[in-house]
Amino acid sequence: MNYLPTPIDIKELTRADLICLLQEERIAPYRAGQIFKWIYQHQVDRFEEMSDLNKPLRRQLAARFVIGRLHRTAVETARDGARKYLLRLNDGRFIESVLIPEKEHYTLCISSQVGCAQGCRFCLTAQEGFIRNLTMGEIIAQVRDAVLDIPAADPRRLTNIVFMGMGEPLANLTHVIRALQIITDADSGLKFSARRVTVSTAGLAAQLDRLGRETEVNLAISLNAADNKTRSRLMPINRRYPIEVLMAACREYPLKPRRRITFEYILIDGVNDGDKDARRLVDLLRPVRAKINLIPFNEHDGSPFCRPDEARILKFQEILTSQNYTAVIRHSKGQDISAACGQLNARNRDGCPASGSASAMA
Repeated sequence: MNYLPTPIDIKELTRADLICLLQEERIAPYRAGQIFKWIYQHQVDRFEEMSDLNKPLRRQLAARFVIGRLHRTAVETARDGARKYLLRLNDGRFIESVLIPEKEHYTLCISSQVGCAQGCRFCLTAQEGFIRNLTMGEIIAQVRDAVLDIPAADPRRLTNIVFMGMGEPLANLTHVIRALQIITDADSGLKFSARRVTVSTAGLAAQLDRLGRETEVNLAISLNAADNKTRSRLMPINRRYPIEVLMAACREYPLKPRRRITFEYILIDGVNDGDKDARRLVDLLRPVRAKINLIPFNEHDGSPFCRPDEARILKFQEILTSQNYTAVIRHSKGQDISAACGQLNARNRDGCPASGSASAMA
């Protein structure tokens, strides 16, 4: 192999990338699968541990690559078991991920960017602005590392991945798609079913077709209003891709059989939670195979918005279900910790210690 002065993280390579590099050195392609199984299924951190590789190959790999992990800076654990991680990247930037316990499994919410450029008014991450895209390896590392945080005695496994953390996944689509190849690789990757992976977007309509053509994961649209005036107030991306354009892209999306697009709707008191808003949503989604997640607003310091009361939330849901929509109320986990996306990062940036049952980790 042609060695580089500084080893690179092997998680920045797809299996096809690694096969090409190995073939340049006349190493059999099947070795790439062996190497990736050690990294993603056996969770080894050193090439020396890859016992079915010959020693010269192990030395070659160690000279060129590293198997990196993210630096876990802080963890907050909620009473309901949700765990929020503040993760430091190699350049000193921070991202967040959240491990969410469900009745029979775990769901991991991961980030795709450091900060975000979309400027959604209800989102704390937006206050940070956009700093940079995450690399393929940094996206994968959030999943790979979280698997180790589930006790062996816990019968629940991590089965669901949602790209709903910091950043806009479709604004970093190339790295997201490359990471998804590893996450959903059932042979030598992380072996997650594509049906249990969801990519959520604020509505970058021009990128939807590529996501649908190049992946088989689920699509979620952060909608939050059924009229342009309200949605533009909440989400500046609507001025670039107004609702008519977004819905046209949804109608043309290459949706797999028996799949539906999930529309996420954050309910905000007095802004988008009225009966008229619900009826507009009913009419808007008629042409699309859709289901709706209703998410009561997660209040945080400095936000001008409030959560509706429970009666209003239930009334909104009733209007949707009466029109034969699947509309599920999603209550945020971890309400007693820094639950809002970007909140733990913001507190760290401001020099405040993490609260709740937090622990600092190297």
